[in-house]
Amino acid sequence: MEQTARFNECSLMFGSFTNPKSSSGTSGMDFGERMLNAAATQSIRHLFSQCESIDVAVRCYPSSKLLQGSIDNFKMNGRGLVIRRQFEVEEMSFETDAVSIDFGSVLGGQLKLKQPTQAVAQVILSEDGINRAFKADLVQKKLDQVELEELTNLSGGEPVSFRDVQLQLLPDNQVSISAKTDLPNQSDVPIQLTATLAVEKRRRVAFQNPQFNPEGVPDGVRGLAEIVTKAFADVLNNMVDLDRFDLDGVMMRINRLETQGKSLVFSGYAQIDHFPGVG
Repeated sequence: MEQTARFNECSLMFGSFTNPKSSSGTSGMDFGERMLNAAATQSIRHLFSQCESIDVAVRCYPSSKLLQGSIDNFKMNGRGLVIRRQFEVEEMSFETDAVSIDFGSVLGGQLKLKQPTQAVAQVILSEDGINRAFKADLVQKKLDQVELEELTNLSGGEPVSFRDVQLQLLPDNQVSISAKTDLPNQSDVPIQLTATLAVEKRRRVAFQNPQFNPEGVPDGVRGLAEIVTKAFADVLNNMVDLDRFDLDGVMMRINRLETQGKSLVFSGYAQIDHFPGVG
């Protein structure tokens, strides 16, 4: 009896894809897309530690193509996302090329790719979120116990750590950054710089043309602050590599970035190899 019921359930499901109208009057394409949307949403949610909302729209026409594991594309838009429990993304969206999937995974409520697919992607970070990211463990490792020669020359050979990092987004891809550090003979050395954000090798964010900003820095510590600020710019330029922030099964690459008010907008593409748990 149980096997018969299961057979009838699957037959009804397959019929919903292949018949123009289901018994309830809902089109097969609507039924298929609803199931696809649910499976894609569930799979994409697993990419993030936290999400406020995720909207997925899957296109598959005619819907019978799904039986062969072929869909035209799918779009995702997510808000209030958190990556690796500490990196906040205000908004992320992508739209894929044609996708080849395992139809059986959809029946199980997941989305398993038969082969990698590419998507046009956009990521928006907020200024507040970026500043909170400077407190993340992965970033703190880059700011603590730095052993650059220009710093150890000032500290008697001891590593130097940076703290209280604050970034302000400015027009035309400019940023203003402040921080502090302590040296054996001088505590609270101020760090102040402006720089231009740029993309290198499609995966690194570079802080180009860093300039020391002496405004408000006391004369007695200005020379020291300028040296430390230059070294801090070198630390920044070895920090933001997207390979360290890749989602499980998704590799991001940047074509361009742009400051827009209090937001930093990245445009590029994503290569999706698999979704977590269904690789």
